[in-house]
Amino acid sequence: MHFQQLTYFVAVAETRHFTRAAEAVHVSQPSLSQQIRALEAELGADLFSRARGNITLTDAGEALLPLARRILADAETARHEVQELVSLRRGRVRLGATPSLCTGLLPDLLRAFHDRHPGVRLLLEEGGSHDLVRQLARGALDLALVVLPLPAASPALTTVELLREDLVVVSAATEPPPGRDGSIRIADLEGAPLVMFRHGYNLRELTLAACRAEGFEPTFTVEGGEMDAVLGFVRAGLGVAVVPSMVAARAGHDLRRTALAGSGLRRTIALAHRSDVDPPRAARELQRMLLEHRPVPG
Repeated sequence: MHFQQLTYFVAVAETRHFTRAAEAVHVSQPSLSQQIRALEAELGADLFSRARGNITLTDAGEALLPLARRILADAETARHEVQELVSLRRGRVRLGATPSLCTGLLPDLLRAFHDRHPGVRLLLEEGGSHDLVRQLARGALDLALVVLPLPAASPALTTVELLREDLVVVSAATEPPPGRDGSIRIADLEGAPLVMFRHGYNLRELTLAACRAEGFEPTFTVEGGEMDAVLGFVRAGLGVAVVPSMVAARAGHDLRRTALAGSGLRRTIALAHRSDVDPPRAARELQRMLLEHRPVPG
């Protein structure tokens, strides 16, 4: 079994078309088909069903696909690790983060990293914690900033707590301030128009759980947005939203920030990577900078 065969197999599995797969990996279609047949012969099983030109994965193909992706990702990581042994003048870091962290935490940190290592490429994947955990598991990311606790079905990951961040309520600066004396209780959100994130957002689950703990279901005027969309809807006066304090601090003067009274709401951010594979050198350097300069939310 060769890496090239696995590359061709993954290309066909993703395109479900031999000709398009051959174009994607820059090889002739007959050569690609020959290598797929050789792989099937070595494994002793058909990987694709080729009924009337409709290409689908067999059970054996379905079983091989996640393993092949992980093998190829690990091989690519190994290649980059060797290239980076001499210095950090080149390389890459594949970093995953939630949209709120991309807005609040990462801009200054990535600027400092780039200034120190301008030859290292920064590849950023935005997504929810559940999606980022899956990306880490398949070897598509070196590091990820995730919200704890991790999903119950998470693979073996190493996590280091980075910070605990308060959540605050933001509202349009042109609207009357919510709450009293510069703060608001979760209970005060009952009946208030809320702009809510899409399903899968950790902030959505945290807000819903807090409201239900106070005995009510929140009222949504708009739901389903990403961070930028939610802030835009709040600016337009459609309602208020519960967001991380670092995001609120960067949101501009057209949004009012109101603290949550009492115990309030907090979330725990951690830096995660696979336990069975050390991150590449450039990723370890970014990890070191993150841990050494843990932000203090204002």
